[in-house]
Amino acid sequence: MAPRSPRIYERIYAVTRRIPPGRVATYGQVAALAGLAGHARQVGYALHALQDDDVPWHRVLNARGEVSRRAEPGAELLQRILLEKEGVRFDARCRLDLSAWRWNPRRRVTVSRRKTQQRARSGRAW
Repeated sequence: MAPRSPRIYERIYAVTRRIPPGRVATYGQVAALAGLAGHARQVGYALHALQDDDVPWHRVLNARGEVSRRAEPGAELLQRILLEKEGVRFDARCRLDLSAWRWNPRRRVTVSRRKTQQRARSGRAW
């Protein structure tokens, strides 16, 4: 299990903030993008501990494309309502088609990676 720390939670929140309106990500996808591959539950813990209104927590779903159950009554309905306001549509089984609604972030190329790629193409040594 990944440790619970404010820095890890901030990485999770940073990824979640990047999910655009009308798109969703899975807990596992957020974990992988935050550098925590295999720690989807850690994302759930972080979102549960969330105290910041600028993190679109409602855009994170389980791997089946469903809103995960919550301890607080009505929380699932709130998440679904927020997503539907963004145009996301659920089927009769309360699932959404992840192939249609999943956020597909473009990989950012960092300066150091870009330099490495340029060197590799040019054949220059380190």
